[in-house]
Amino acid sequence: MAVEINITYHGGLRCAATHEPSGQTLSTDAPLDNGGKGEAFSPTDLVATALGTCMATIMGRVADQNNLNLDGLQIRVLKEMATDPVRRIRALKTRLVFPRAAALSAADRAKLEAAARACPVKQSLHPEVQLPIEFVYPA
Repeated sequence: MAVEINITYHGGLRCAATHEPSGQTLSTDAPLDNGGKGEAFSPTDLVATALGTCMATIMGRVADQNNLNLDGLQIRVLKEMATDPVRRIRALKTRLVFPRAAALSAADRAKLEAAARACPVKQSLHPEVQLPIEFVYPA
């Protein structure tokens, strides 16, 4: 299934994107270190956002299928950029903290971790992008 995203460049390194199926819009801005004002997500910030939300979504599907509650799951994605030989994402370091860790068996944790690692966004990224994942199960 194809999804149409329409993008308008507004000048000043800013864009507006519209998700045609829903009509939702979002704005982007180049980061300060790349000539922008840093007043909105940058395109590479959206890649980091896509990774974290994709992991949450795929784990949510597994949770639903296994009667698990992931409400309150916290995900932090730390994006690191490289400039040599070209400007690109060097690493997306992901940390997932499960608020109801005591309710998750070892088998549940294994299923959720496998789901996060299999997320389509992660699978779509270039192999040179470092993608360490830390799963945290507080006591």
